[in-house]
Amino acid sequence: MKRREILLIDMESFYASVEKGFHPESRGVPTVVSGDPERRSGVILAACPLAKKYGIKTAERLWEAKRKCPHLYIIKPKMQTYVDVSTHITTILQRYSDLVEPYSIDEQFVDVTYTSHLFGSLQSLAVRLQEEIKSETGVFARIGIGESKLLAKMACDHFAKKNSTGLFTIWHKDTSNTIWPLPVEALFGISSRMRTHFNNMGIRTIGQLATTPLERLKKKWGIPGHVLWESANGYDSSPVHFKSLSGEKAIGHAMTLPRDYQELSEIKVILLELCEEVALRARGKKVIGNTLKVFAKGASYDHPSSFLRQKPLLEATNYGLDLYETAVPLFKTFWDGQPIRQVGITLTNLSSAAEKQLSLFDQGWEQKERIGAAMDSIHSRFGPASLVRASSLTRAGQVFERAKKIGGHYK
Repeated sequence: MKRREILLIDMESFYASVEKGFHPESRGVPTVVSGDPERRSGVILAACPLAKKYGIKTAERLWEAKRKCPHLYIIKPKMQTYVDVSTHITTILQRYSDLVEPYSIDEQFVDVTYTSHLFGSLQSLAVRLQEEIKSETGVFARIGIGESKLLAKMACDHFAKKNSTGLFTIWHKDTSNTIWPLPVEALFGISSRMRTHFNNMGIRTIGQLATTPLERLKKKWGIPGHVLWESANGYDSSPVHFKSLSGEKAIGHAMTLPRDYQELSEIKVILLELCEEVALRARGKKVIGNTLKVFAKGASYDHPSSFLRQKPLLEATNYGLDLYETAVPLFKTFWDGQPIRQVGITLTNLSSAAEKQLSLFDQGWEQKERIGAAMDSIHSRFGPASLVRASSLTRAGQVFERAKKIGGHYK
């Protein structure tokens, strides 16, 4: 069986690299893309390599970055531009394979197993991709190469990003010399909490995890333990498939708040806005969901706290108030009462809205469908802020501000 050849294409400092093409005056100057400094969204979304030399990091607060580099060049984000460039990069990759899977706005997997021979060696194909992406978008691409998505991503994140060529290859036979010496938390899928558990077991490197008896890991963590053991040994059979571009497994929306929200009455306003946004998107996809997830992140930078909890809905739905009635008590159950700065709602366990199960206990579903359809029609014709709940007119509401944005950033 032919060895798979998979590339992970990662765009260096994506937002900043795109913006430098539109702002010639920023070339040769430490540059960051950041939200409005007057709002909490004034955090670093991207920093160019020059800015990173000053110790500036993504997600750092803007005022902290300016203390490190007073002559920092600051550009506000334009999300639609980044979406357009990312889409263009996808079209470049599709010249070489029809198996292109966007992983995020600045990362994409490409399977060239059966096409690389048409363009010379695999290495020359990777260089060709770098040249075309740079020529057409102005962005430098780092490329990890491997026989699985896991190895390609490890090659990119831990090696390609650190060398001048921006290229690195890890085949399965090379795992003991490449990824095994890395700390265990460098393995994709291991959280800081999981790292602590592994360290307490005497497992500090990926190699030590790979050589740990499988039964010991399965006994402690079950299937997730088995998956991590396989990952540490370089095994990953997940395909790169263009179908992953369409079929959504969940519909979610999160919001970074402009200030600390500490009153439940204000947080409920945001929860309602998020539930309405998720419901609108679900209706647009013609799906209903059976499970609701609520995410919240505390406002403290020094002592961060967060939670993500889910609960089955009484009935599968795509109606905003139904989601809200589950979201509020779920939030209250796990909220510690401290101020929050980020909150999100996700609808999962999706199914077709055309296959809704009728309920003896919910006699108003037809009315909800009509209300939802009427709201969607108004939003489609006049914009997302043309019809809002009365609570969004209060100081806590953010729907009008978000109407100016795409993906949470200004258009």
